[in-house]
Amino acid sequence: MASISHSSVAFTGTSMASDLLRSSSNGVSGVPLKALGRARFGTRRKDFTVSAKLGKAKKHDYPWPADPDPNVKGGVLTHLSYFKPLKEKPKQVTLDFEKPLLDLQKKIVDVQRMANETGLDFSDQIISLENKYQQALKDLYTHLTPIQRVGIARHPNRPTFLDHVFNITDKFVELHGDRAGYDDPAIVTGIGTIDGRRYMFMGHQKGRNTKENVQRNFGMPTPHGYRKALRMMYYADHHGFPIITFIDTPGAYADLKSEELGQGEAIAQNLRTMFGLKVPIVSIVIGEGGSGGALAIGCANKLLMLENAVFYVASPEACAAILWKSAKAAPKAAEKLRITAGELCRLQVADGIIPEPLGGAHADPSWTSQQIKIAVVEAMDELTKMETQELLKHRMLKFRKIGGFQEGIPVDPERKVNMKKREEPVVDKTPDVELEDEVEKLKQQILKAKKSYTELPESGLNEMIEKLQNEIEHEYSEALQTMGLKDRFVMLREEFAKARTSQDELLHPALADKIAKLKDEFNQGLSEAPNYPSLMNKLDMLNEISKAKTISERSKATTLKQEINKRFKEVMDRADLKEKIEALKAEIENSETSTIGDLDDELKEKIVKVKKEIEFEMAEVLKSLGLDVAGVESKAMDLIQETHLNEDINKGIEDAIRSSDLKSKIELLKLELAKAGQTPDLESKDKIRALDQEIRQTIAEAMNSSELLEKFEKLNAEISESAESSGGLNGSLSKESPKENSFRVCWARNRAQLGCKL
Repeated sequence: MASISHSSVAFTGTSMASDLLRSSSNGVSGVPLKALGRARFGTRRKDFTVSAKLGKAKKHDYPWPADPDPNVKGGVLTHLSYFKPLKEKPKQVTLDFEKPLLDLQKKIVDVQRMANETGLDFSDQIISLENKYQQALKDLYTHLTPIQRVGIARHPNRPTFLDHVFNITDKFVELHGDRAGYDDPAIVTGIGTIDGRRYMFMGHQKGRNTKENVQRNFGMPTPHGYRKALRMMYYADHHGFPIITFIDTPGAYADLKSEELGQGEAIAQNLRTMFGLKVPIVSIVIGEGGSGGALAIGCANKLLMLENAVFYVASPEACAAILWKSAKAAPKAAEKLRITAGELCRLQVADGIIPEPLGGAHADPSWTSQQIKIAVVEAMDELTKMETQELLKHRMLKFRKIGGFQEGIPVDPERKVNMKKREEPVVDKTPDVELEDEVEKLKQQILKAKKSYTELPESGLNEMIEKLQNEIEHEYSEALQTMGLKDRFVMLREEFAKARTSQDELLHPALADKIAKLKDEFNQGLSEAPNYPSLMNKLDMLNEISKAKTISERSKATTLKQEINKRFKEVMDRADLKEKIEALKAEIENSETSTIGDLDDELKEKIVKVKKEIEFEMAEVLKSLGLDVAGVESKAMDLIQETHLNEDINKGIEDAIRSSDLKSKIELLKLELAKAGQTPDLESKDKIRALDQEIRQTIAEAMNSSELLEKFEKLNAEISESAESSGGLNGSLSKESPKENSFRVCWARNRAQLGCKL
């Protein structure tokens, strides 16, 4: 056999064989072993030499470039991560509540395109539209509902954990594997630096498109992911690295395989371990934090939330399906769950809110990342100053105070859905003897007031009436209870409240019949109730007190009227006013005119002036008596004329009904409405509509009759003449007066009177 001479082995190259074959794992540069597999060897017998030609190796086989650029975004080791920039720009996604903004965006684009095509200057219009868009965006995002914030937290283009990490770190190296045979891509961990300080980062990672979401399992970790996070927590605790966690998951992956692998046990291990870690922990909710899947990396000293992030024990859709049996009630569930950042800060679950730009974090991811960086650095500066025991106690107390309460302070619990209403506490009845004594004392006070001509004790009357009304209501309730009608009464009251949505709405005949039957049954059996004598006694006392109050009010009104008449007479008997009135009468007689309208303008002005002076004096009298005076007007003639006009129009309406078939049509319409009930069919609706149109047409013909129009014009002419002679309400003597408008309104009101009666 051929033998190989060791001394004759020659290698082409400048390095020694021992150097070249040395493993790259010891940090010495050399040719990888796989390169030797591609070398060509030659052999000779004895005098032959073995030659080997090495293949060309890669220029740099280090895990970092030879000349790293320190200004590379995310650090020089970012190429080690699978997370690369997207080749295609993400598609714009508009949420339902953002659709009103699309119209403004479309207008801005159209105007810009028109400006480019025509070459005209539309800068003012574009600026105006952009200002409107910004204002609309601000109004929308400052008044978001909880379910709208849920939509923003789930937005497909929202920045993910790695987006934020590469924006806020100087260097970042991703660490993989749970050391049990699996690396869950839904949880990413790694070491990074911020301003020269090392941190352990870990967080839920969602995908930026469908392909990535499938790869990342839509941000839902398996037990392997939580065990990978647990391994990195031990690593950070051993080396003293503060931990920063980013929460963005709908929840832990709930499939059969995950349960078999111990999903619950993995989460529980993380919860227990995080409370014993001796390094500061800060958690940031950047999207949605769902249940235990979020809490498994969220037991931190400080929990911060982005402005539009949500943190919940069950999603609004799941909560609505459980409580209201429909996912359509998700908006109501989102409001009741209190899952937004603001609500959770008020409940002391979250420790701070990180602002987002208008439009959400996806509108400006870099700015949002910088806000996260500022908040994290500030929180870490505070926590790193604490001693180890103080840090552990701080973390423990944060969670122990959640849901805290104070003993001894009564709290009225909110009424739950589909639960019986809380009954009002039973009020002790006032004994009849005590009530009679109080009423008798009040009567004596009323008698004394009448004899001494002093004011009656009005406050005492009102208080006693209110007290008696409450006592009578209690007696009626007790009577209903003893007669066995209380439950029926409560049910009917609830039906009545549901059916009567407005005061003008008519009751359903069936409900009205039920109420009438209960009323008759109650009235028939009331005399046999045990508390009937007490009830009648209190009703009698209430009637007496009410009569005394009515007499008191009438007496007061009579006294006030007498005082007003007395003061008015004193005003009219004043010598200066009498002299002015007599002088005016003499001037009118000397003018030898048949009507006031023929007087000259100077005399008319004198009449108006004297009238104003008298009205002013009367207003001062009313004010001195403590009465509010809005205006002093003489409306006696107006009311008489309006009454005559109403009578004539009503008579015309009745004649129109009797002389036509309107009455029969009305009865037919009532019959059709009774047949149709609450849910009329199409045929019934057509009949009712046709009858309604016929009745309206008949009313219009009756009201537009020539006789009624002539009466109206005649009265209108008389009103104009009267207004001209009296000078009108505003003190002028022009032919047009505001009083004419009241009679035009009267005509229109009476014209609609028949329709109101229907």
